[in-house]
Amino acid sequence: MKSTLQRHFESGLPIDDDHPYRTGAWRPQVNEWDATALSIEGAIPSDLNGTYLRNTENPLFENKRMYHPFEGDGMLHSITFENGSSRYSNRFVRTDAFEAEQDAGRSLWAGIAESPALAERPGWGARGSMRDAASTDVVVYAGSALASFYQCGELYRLDPVTLEPQGIVPWVADLDGWGVSAHTKIDESTGEMMFFSYSTQAPYLKYGLAGPDGQLQHTQDVPLSGSRLPHDMAFTKDYAILNDCPLFWEPELMARGIFANVFHPELPTRFAVVPRHGGAVRWFEADPTFVLHWTNAYQDGDEIVLDGFHQGDPTPAARVEDGRYDKIFRFLDLHRMQARHHRWRFNLKTGRTSEEHLSERIMEFPAINQRHGGRYYRYAYNAVSKPGWFLFNGLVKHDVVANTEEFVALPEGVFCSEAVFAPRTGAAFDAPEDDGYLLTYTMDLNADRSECWVFAAQDLSSGPIAKVSLPERISSGTHAYWHGAT
Repeated sequence: MKSTLQRHFESGLPIDDDHPYRTGAWRPQVNEWDATALSIEGAIPSDLNGTYLRNTENPLFENKRMYHPFEGDGMLHSITFENGSSRYSNRFVRTDAFEAEQDAGRSLWAGIAESPALAERPGWGARGSMRDAASTDVVVYAGSALASFYQCGELYRLDPVTLEPQGIVPWVADLDGWGVSAHTKIDESTGEMMFFSYSTQAPYLKYGLAGPDGQLQHTQDVPLSGSRLPHDMAFTKDYAILNDCPLFWEPELMARGIFANVFHPELPTRFAVVPRHGGAVRWFEADPTFVLHWTNAYQDGDEIVLDGFHQGDPTPAARVEDGRYDKIFRFLDLHRMQARHHRWRFNLKTGRTSEEHLSERIMEFPAINQRHGGRYYRYAYNAVSKPGWFLFNGLVKHDVVANTEEFVALPEGVFCSEAVFAPRTGAAFDAPEDDGYLLTYTMDLNADRSECWVFAAQDLSSGPIAKVSLPERISSGTHAYWHGAT
């Protein structure tokens, strides 16, 4: 491996840090690297060509009072494959908040688990007064990688391969300060990007669409009865699907500056079906739950099929044996929240909803062949978590048609990240859906290293066909994207 350290940042975190999401697999990075001729165990397939991007949270300064793992400074990782070779880069996303805190040498904004009153400056986010870390998600749209934050903020553009900054998407400034949430959706068939924004101000939820040329085409209100916490959205060929789950900031507490998530099982989960290019919103109701991530959606005759991860207990109660961190971060434990693959069907003629579990296995963070995004699909590649932790220690290929699951467990002390599916170069757009590769970054606590593992998607259980070494161990993080070579 030929690696070059491009920049080192000094950390302001405690030397003896014991925070569970700033240590172990979540240990922040402070170095930016460029590397070529990466060391490989196995062989990179010659028909794997493109870039695997991942966003991670890497805090550089101590919070005012309590750090939440979803708010650390965004850092993108980019590994590019070309004809059997690979190159890697990682960079902090130079958000306005990142630059300001570098200048100040300390944290300036209130965190997710803190009162907004602690912020020293006006900030960003659905509730305001937060750091826009651009650390949640990443997609590639109109030729640029876009980094985004799940509580709404700017869309930061970077070169997908080199990660050189390219500025902020300009039309976000036209959204009246709402910003854009993470989990923007790219339709690879049209090049369009769909997005949503949410706020503590009426109408509380908005939907928008940008064209393949990078320009904003349409926005519209999707009025709700109050402030909500939508985290993700889905789309079909003709529709966008947004949600109103009965877990949200309690209004009485918000009035006192306290933003606590409360689940209301007496209320239904509501789904907004919005024509992709604008039009009247249709609402559907289902059993109460909270859904963090949607897998995919498609149209099936008079029905819309929507798959995602139903939580049986969105706000699990604290246990007597829970320690301090267990009590605070129990909402990150997929096992305690009982996250299972689930299907909803919305009948556009009758207005009725039907729903069912697709699996009893606890899993989340799905990936699909994005060529099937918004269209009929068969395979979801989901992550399995370690009980008690927001850490992934296995992958499942879930055939939602045959209702079978192919499970791969990682060795003890090795964790993976949200996977991406990479279609085999040269495969026709209508090739078999699993004709390609599954990729994931790993965090090996035993050997203190990270690798990119490459699996043959049609034979996941045989294990990785290539393990590509990175210059140093990366942090666990959240979301990822595959950008195929053109």
